[in-house]
Amino acid sequence: MLLVGVACCATSVLMIKVSHLHPALLCAYRLLLSAALLAPVYAHNARKYRGEYSGANLRFPLLPATMLAFHFVTWTQGAQWTHAANATLIVNMVPVVMPFLLFFSVGERVTKLEVLGTVIALSGAVWLTASDFWVSRQTLLGDVTCFVSMLLFSVYLVQARRSRNFPNLWLYLVPLYAMAGVICLVVALLMVRRLSLPSPREYLIIVGLAVVPTILGHSILNHAMRYLRGQIVSVLNLFQFLFAGVLAYLLFGETPRPVFYAAGALVVGGAVVVIHALAATEEGERAGSAPPET
Repeated sequence: MLLVGVACCATSVLMIKVSHLHPALLCAYRLLLSAALLAPVYAHNARKYRGEYSGANLRFPLLPATMLAFHFVTWTQGAQWTHAANATLIVNMVPVVMPFLLFFSVGERVTKLEVLGTVIALSGAVWLTASDFWVSRQTLLGDVTCFVSMLLFSVYLVQARRSRNFPNLWLYLVPLYAMAGVICLVVALLMVRRLSLPSPREYLIIVGLAVVPTILGHSILNHAMRYLRGQIVSVLNLFQFLFAGVLAYLLFGETPRPVFYAAGALVVGGAVVVIHALAATEEGERAGSAPPET
């Protein structure tokens, strides 16, 4: 399910690429439509879990919503200010900072096997973009903006682990999408001179962004953070560039470079090691919770 979610998230860059709307406005429409489409699901679960869901639960998504909104805006803007290779490499650094955030936020420690798998997978992402990575004064602002965007995304994901006290995932996510959409809309109003109705073509892009990478993609990522170890989610999220590369080839005829396949093999290999670490951790936990033999 996590890999399906990652594949759905990978479609966002392709739809953003063909849209002509202002990035902040596109993010706002995408998030607000997602919340609107999920509103019946939210209402149903709010009634179902009335005794377990309170105003305190409704306030909790404000922080991750803020992180998500500004991640969307800064990532789009930062990618415009720097080289594509720089933006791709920096945004894929989530597995580097995730262990620290998990430890200080929820006390989750990363195992040695997870570290090994993370290093292998990250080496693939670095290898893919290192030859095109270029540091200069002209791109420094874009690089810093992409780095901030990566940190915002990491904090947003970690908050999903802290949402496990919610009786239902949608009671957490629907207000989150709505709040993030409002924040993006406010940012868009500050950056866009006037609002105009999207063209029919843009409506299709907005619907696609809302349904595929948001309702399916981000919802699955948040669901995975509630039940899987955080590092496995961040490492498997590296598969986005593999899925995006395949989709770009199928839709736009963009042929991947030979290094793409080698980098993909490293990401897959690293993911296998991290999954093995997850299995070993779960086996150890089951052994530790088993009653002693008599």
